[in-house]
Amino acid sequence: MEKQTLTLVILNGKGAGNEQLRSAINTLRDEGHDIAVRVTWEHGDGARYVHEAVQLQAETVVAGGGDGTINEIATALVQLEGVSAPILGILPLGTANDFATSAGVPEDMEQALRLAILGKATRIDLACVNQQRYFINMATGGFGTRITTETPEKLKSALGGVSYFIHGLMRMDQLKADSCEISGADFNWQGDALVIGIGNGRQAGGGQRLCPGALINDGALELSIVTSQEILPTLLHSLTRDDDNPNIISASLPWLTIRAPNEMTFNLDGEPLSGSEFRIEVLPQALQCRLPPSCELLA
Repeated sequence: MEKQTLTLVILNGKGAGNEQLRSAINTLRDEGHDIAVRVTWEHGDGARYVHEAVQLQAETVVAGGGDGTINEIATALVQLEGVSAPILGILPLGTANDFATSAGVPEDMEQALRLAILGKATRIDLACVNQQRYFINMATGGFGTRITTETPEKLKSALGGVSYFIHGLMRMDQLKADSCEISGADFNWQGDALVIGIGNGRQAGGGQRLCPGALINDGALELSIVTSQEILPTLLHSLTRDDDNPNIISASLPWLTIRAPNEMTFNLDGEPLSGSEFRIEVLPQALQCRLPPSCELLA
């Protein structure tokens, strides 16, 4: 009899009590799938469990949580040296689930788990910032970053992704653009940016389509710069539709640098990084990931 390959599911502690997921895991175990579960409690747990997965020769590591959890596991996978990294699977258990949503990962736990274990593995890009931090979905800067980092946890728990938008409306009086210079391959821009999106995926902040044309396996990042002070109509119009808007500057780049006279904060899949200079580059085909056959993010 063929030996069953192991799947290691790494859950963010907040999602550990999900009864639908517990039922899904039991169902697939009853079908003969070898599934082990680990729960993160503190910083560093995700990387430790990824190393355990390698030692156990797990074929797949499933990240169960939101964008931050997926980032943590993807980062640990891409940093593995001298070994073949397990395939990444995704269970959307976070507040916004921006990457999972734009990738078309099912919300139903059993469907998502089946995809994570049995789906076709595809090589996808990852993005690296200043040679030390990574993001799988998007880096956002400016007003949008302040909203996602400052939105109260209670509001997020009650309203999910729409909470970011509501909190943004509450903070409209504090709009402030970041002065910066952005340069890349055959690209240079200097000015005041209200929102900056650098997308491997397409949406952030609970559903705002900052980079509607981004693909995760094309060896490029999509840059979107919102320059208009009229952020509300710009957000309502351009960030939910794919047509052109004069208040948004876009480019597709393999790398870019951002320099600012004052400190800026970028949100990397929900995790903040502050500084005055950033170099962001794509790492083509850095990971294997199980995604739906109809995934819009695949070229």
